[in-house]
Amino acid sequence: MIALSVAVCLGGLAVTLWGQHAGRAWAAAGGKVVASLGFLAFGAALGVYDRTPHGTAFLAAFILCAIGDVALIGHSKPAFLGGLTAFLLGHIGYIVCFVQLGYDGQGVVPGAVFMLALAAAVLRTLRGPAGRLFPAVVAYVAVIGVMVALAGGVAVAHPGLHGNILAGAAVAFAISDLFVARQRFLVDAFQNRVVGLPLYYGAQLAFAFGAVGLGAGTG
Repeated sequence: MIALSVAVCLGGLAVTLWGQHAGRAWAAAGGKVVASLGFLAFGAALGVYDRTPHGTAFLAAFILCAIGDVALIGHSKPAFLGGLTAFLLGHIGYIVCFVQLGYDGQGVVPGAVFMLALAAAVLRTLRGPAGRLFPAVVAYVAVIGVMVALAGGVAVAHPGLHGNILAGAAVAFAISDLFVARQRFLVDAFQNRVVGLPLYYGAQLAFAFGAVGLGAGTG
């Protein structure tokens, strides 16, 4: 079941990229749905969604991210706002999960400093292009900054493979968001999806693997 769910996620990703490259909207949309179901199934196969607070938070985060990804299939402003809101709530779910797993306060500092610098550069770039959506972008950048910083704190509190994977997943997720913003506000290009989507789906799979190794799914 674990290998099958990964195959489903990656297969859906491949179909999505092909559909977007070939101009087949039905394939791009259907592939996203399949890929999202794949990472949801991966978390279930690993037993991440137990009845502990971090298991519940993780399930909520996964579902919200899946909703956000599907919402971004549309190109309208309401679809984008819906996707942005779902992803923002998904990031908050990850934040709750990281707090429950336990983090080192000093370990948060390097990630926080890095994300502050990155956020300043991103917001300066997007201030004009984002227009009336800029306040929503600011809120989103702030939340994802907290998520990445906390993931670094979790990695320090839980040294080893799984903590590092979880922190890497948070960074990959943040980078994938940069390509979503680039696609929406700066440059409409297939290359944004070629880089951003594999990072996004890879991050979701890595979140589940890293979290279960740190205690999610064992309560």
